[in-house]
Amino acid sequence: MAYYLNSDPHLDPGPIYVREHGQLHVVDLALEGVRSRLQRPRPFRLFPKGFSVELCMNREDDTARREKTDHFIFTYTREGNLRYSAKSLFSLVLGFISDNVDHIDSLIGFPEQIAEKLFSAAEARQKFAEPGAGLRALRKFTEAYGSLVLCSLCLRNRYLVVSEKLEEIKSFRELTCLDLSCCKLGDDHELLEHLTNEALSSITQLHLKDNCLSDAGVRKMTAPVRVMKRGLESLTLLDLSCNPAITDAGIGYLFSFRKLNCLDISGTGLKDIRAVKHKLQTCIGLVHSKVPLKEFDHSNCKTEGWADQIVLQWERVTVEAGQPRKDMAPRKAAQYFYQKAALTEASRKCPLADAHMNSSGRLQFYRERAADRHGPLARHEAALSQESKKSKKRASEEPQQEPKFARLAVEDWDLLNSY
Repeated sequence: MAYYLNSDPHLDPGPIYVREHGQLHVVDLALEGVRSRLQRPRPFRLFPKGFSVELCMNREDDTARREKTDHFIFTYTREGNLRYSAKSLFSLVLGFISDNVDHIDSLIGFPEQIAEKLFSAAEARQKFAEPGAGLRALRKFTEAYGSLVLCSLCLRNRYLVVSEKLEEIKSFRELTCLDLSCCKLGDDHELLEHLTNEALSSITQLHLKDNCLSDAGVRKMTAPVRVMKRGLESLTLLDLSCNPAITDAGIGYLFSFRKLNCLDISGTGLKDIRAVKHKLQTCIGLVHSKVPLKEFDHSNCKTEGWADQIVLQWERVTVEAGQPRKDMAPRKAAQYFYQKAALTEASRKCPLADAHMNSSGRLQFYRERAADRHGPLARHEAALSQESKKSKKRASEEPQQEPKFARLAVEDWDLLNSY
């Protein structure tokens, strides 16, 4: 002990410990004595004083959590153990493209099978619900695949969806069936003008029941077909019922639809119904039906295509927006949304349309098949054939006259200049 205390100070032997009465003491070389207490080391701090840690597992960003687990597939074995396996490279690339689908330049020429999977992946990530980016992504698919995205669209009594998602609805192309019944569009609505666009020239069934249309709206809708032979020239079914402002003059614009097989003009403002029936039969061969036609019961028109779930999501959002809050008083809740009840399946019926359908003034027309032609229509066609033969004889006897050209009204010229 004395050797260590009296040794050369330049040599550092390190700390010296002495055990006395069952306790361990360290020798202080500077004071040449022994401390009476044990020197305890200061605790090590991983974080500075005042630092606090909060558990944020549930508050983690969904994107970051998905990036951690998106590359694996988690399953459970029969024993209940968690098992994970890596996803295929195709699935990883598909997920990355769907996350950035709004940045795609074009999908024209891309395989339809892969495009459908890409559309489903983007829909699962709710990319079409994002404002701005969702519309751009939807247009990329509709421009490339047309009717595959949506071939039939039913918006019957969905006037809120038409108002909120007008640009998305206008992006659909190559529709074959469109139901806009009870949407209160009016003659000057932007969607009614869009119907004459070349992108919707494939429509064969169009339902415009109870839309506050008049003769002016019918004239705008038929102007491209009457003058330029384009637009809704493929139309085979047209429903204009429950539009009281449509008169006999408005029905005259429908004679340009040469392919029309079914027509419903019940509940319109016709004055001379007998004359209208005669003109429809002689001009485009439509016969008045004494029984209700099943083509106008709205059971055939449904939303079909890749984007059918997107349209259902639009409807769900508008229904939730129209529901009254629970904390409101009962009287205020009844008058909450434009003094109308929330949109439900029961409220989707058109009361005005049902009133006309139950009345005796049903005006539905159809084109008879060749095998079923008999009675007044057959006799009428025979009379027309005889008149045509007589007219040919008169034309051969009389000198030839200058051909007469169709004259356009000033309103038609103004309408054509607007295109």
